[in-house]
Amino acid sequence: MTSRNAATPSITAVWPGRPYPRGATWDGEGVNFALFSQHAEKVELCLFDDRGRQELQRIPLRDRTDGVWHCYLPEARPGQAYGYRVHGPYKPEEGHRFNAHKLVLDPYAKDLVGELRWGDALYGYTVGSKREDLSFDRRDSAPLMPKGRVLETAFTWGDDRRPMIPWQDMVICEMHVRGFTMTHPDVPPALRGTYAALGCAPVVDYLKRLGVTTVELLPVHGFLNDRHLSERGLRNYWGYNTLAFFAPEMRYSASGKVKEFKTMVKTLHSAGIEVILDVVYNHTCEGNQLGPTLSMRGVDNASYYIVNGDNRRYYDDFTGCGNTVNLEHPHALQLVMDSLRYWAEEMHVDGFRFDLASALARESGKVENLGGFFDAIGQDPTLNRVKLIAEPWDLGHGGYQVGNFPPGWAEWNDRYRDGLRGFWKGDGGLLGELARRITGSEDLYGWSGKQPTASINFVTAHDGFTLHDLVSYNDKHNEANGEDNRDGSSNNVSWNCGAEGPTDDAEVLALRERQKRNLLATLLLSQGVPMLLAGDERGHTQQGNNNVYCQDNELGWLDWTPTPERLALVTFVERMVALRRAHPSFRRRTFFAGRPAEVETVTDVHWLRPDGAEMRPEDWNDANARCIAMYIPGGGIVDRGPRGEAQLDDDFIVLFNAHHDEIAFTLPAAPHGAWRLLVDTANTAPPLTTEDAAAHAPAWSEPAYPLQCRSLVVLSRPDVRP
Repeated sequence: MTSRNAATPSITAVWPGRPYPRGATWDGEGVNFALFSQHAEKVELCLFDDRGRQELQRIPLRDRTDGVWHCYLPEARPGQAYGYRVHGPYKPEEGHRFNAHKLVLDPYAKDLVGELRWGDALYGYTVGSKREDLSFDRRDSAPLMPKGRVLETAFTWGDDRRPMIPWQDMVICEMHVRGFTMTHPDVPPALRGTYAALGCAPVVDYLKRLGVTTVELLPVHGFLNDRHLSERGLRNYWGYNTLAFFAPEMRYSASGKVKEFKTMVKTLHSAGIEVILDVVYNHTCEGNQLGPTLSMRGVDNASYYIVNGDNRRYYDDFTGCGNTVNLEHPHALQLVMDSLRYWAEEMHVDGFRFDLASALARESGKVENLGGFFDAIGQDPTLNRVKLIAEPWDLGHGGYQVGNFPPGWAEWNDRYRDGLRGFWKGDGGLLGELARRITGSEDLYGWSGKQPTASINFVTAHDGFTLHDLVSYNDKHNEANGEDNRDGSSNNVSWNCGAEGPTDDAEVLALRERQKRNLLATLLLSQGVPMLLAGDERGHTQQGNNNVYCQDNELGWLDWTPTPERLALVTFVERMVALRRAHPSFRRRTFFAGRPAEVETVTDVHWLRPDGAEMRPEDWNDANARCIAMYIPGGGIVDRGPRGEAQLDDDFIVLFNAHHDEIAFTLPAAPHGAWRLLVDTANTAPPLTTEDAAAHAPAWSEPAYPLQCRSLVVLSRPDVRP
C-alpha cells in the first residue's frame, strides 16, 4: 500500500465509523478514527502530507457516541499523517481550554512524524499576557506540531515468547536506550543510540556475560524537549516529558520505523532477556496552566487532568511537573490501560516500572492503594500477568508509600539504597538497618503477605550519582545544567574517600574501587531483586552531576573505553552474579524465619558479632558498631524446586566491616568441613564460585579471619548433612 501525498486527491468518502478502538486503526481496507472529548462542541480531523508539513484537508466528525467522535475513511492508508482541531469553550476558570486554532495530537497516536518546533503559537493564550485566562491566541500551531501517523501494525513475531524469569532469579539493568550504546565501539556508527543498537550481537553478548536477565529502559514513549532546555541549547535526555503514550520515541530509531522497537524486543527475548519499560502516566509534557496546548489539554482538559476544585483554572500538581493525569475519569483511565495493553500485547514488553506511581493512586487528592487504577490492572487478563514495579512515591502530601502497594506489585526500595549507602559510608547505628535491608525488608513488605521479591534493591539509579561518583564526591556538581547547581538532590549519602572528584592519590583510588566492590557485592548477595545502573559495572562517571536529565552528550553516555580498573570491575560483577545465580541462599522466595527451618533443626540465619557470639538486643543499638556477620546454614534453606523438592545449599558466612580498622572476626566452628574463601573485596582478585573454590581456594582453618577495613568477605563450606 502507498500512502497519500500532496498530489493525492482529497478524500471524498467519509463513513460513520466506530467509537472503538480509539485512535487511528487500519483494518486492511480503510482507517477508523475515534477521539474522546466529552466537552467538545465540534471536532475536525486534519489530514497532512506524508511529512506532516502541509495540511491537505479538514473533515468534520459528524458522528458521536458517548463522548467519542468518530469516522471511517475507506480511502485512507497507513502512513497518513493527521491531527485534530477541537472546538469548544475557552473558559479556564471552568477547566475548559479548547482552541481550534491549535492542532492537537491524538492521545492514541501510535506513530509520529515530524518534530515539535517551539514557538508562541503553540499556546492557547497570548504569551506575555498578564492572565492567560483572559486572552485567546488565534495563530495556527500546525506548522510547529508533530503529527500522528496511521500505523501498519503487522509484524512477524514468529515463536517469540516472554522469558518469564522468576522474580527471585532476576538481575535488572536500568539503562538509557541512547546513552548505553552511543560510544560503543562494536556497534555500527549508524546504529549507535538506537533500538537497533540494543539488539546488536555485541551488546546482547555483553548483557548475557554480565548475567543481566532484564533490561529496564528509561522512557521510550514519544516525548518533547522542554522549551527552557531548547533555548539553552540542551535537550531532554531522560524522557520524563511524555507527549504520546502509544508511540515509541523516534529519536531512538535508526530506521524511523516502529518495527525497529519490535525487532529489538524479539532479539532480546531470543537471548532470554526481558524488557521492562519505565512509563510516565502521572503527567504529560503540557505543564501547568501556562503550558502549551499540544494534545490532551486541547482535546478535553477538564477530563484528562486533575483540575483544582477551588479554582479550575489551576491543576492539582502531585508530580512537580505542572499537571497530574486524572485517573478518576473513566476515559483517562481507559487511555492508560489501553496504552499498557498495547505495549504488552502489540510490542511484547514484559512489564512496566511506573514513574511516581503514587500519583496514579490518588482519588479525591488522596492516595488510595486499592483505587480504580489498581483494581483495573488487578482484573485485567493481560496486565495482571506482566511485571509491575512502582516508584512508590510522588511529590504530594502522603505520597511516600514504600511498602504499601498492592499484592502483585514490586517497589523501588529507597530505604535499601540509603541504608547501604550509609553503612558503607561509615555512619554509625546502622547494623539493624543493614540486616533488615539485605534480608528482603520484611518490615516493609511482610505485613501484607508479600515476599522478598517485592523489594527492588538498588544502590544507584538514573536519578542521582553513579556508583563511581557516589564514592568520589561529597557534593553534587551540576553546573553544566545551567541552574546554578540548585537542581538535583543534596542528600546523596555519599563519601569521596578523601578527595573531591578526580585525584592521583593511589590510596584514595584503591579505596574507591574497594567501596564499589563492597556496594555491588552487598547488592548481589541481598534477598530481593537486584537492580544495577548501567555503567556502574565499569565505573561510569558523570563528573559529580547527579541530575543529567538534560545532558544528551558524553556526560550522560556510557564510556566504553577499556581500562584495567573497568575491566576488573566488570569481571567482579560477572562473578558475583554467577555466585548469586548458583545459590538459592541469596535468592530466597520467602523471608528468613530466624528459627529452625522446615526441613532441618538448624536455624535459617544467624547474626554474629566479631567475637563470634550471637548478636544481643543491645548490640543492634551500638552506635559505634560497624561490623557484623550473617551466617546462613545450608541446611536451613526453606525453598522448593520446580518439582517441589527441598532446595538445600552450602553454608555461607558473609562478613561486613565498614570500620576504618582491620578486625579479627571469629568464625563459627566448621564441623562439616573447612571454610573456603569466595570473596574478599580487599583483594582485587575476582570472586570464586564454589566450584572454583573447591579446586583453587585453600581451606581456611584459622579460628578468626583478618577482616580488612571497609571490606566484605564471603566464606562457604559444603553442607554434608545426611
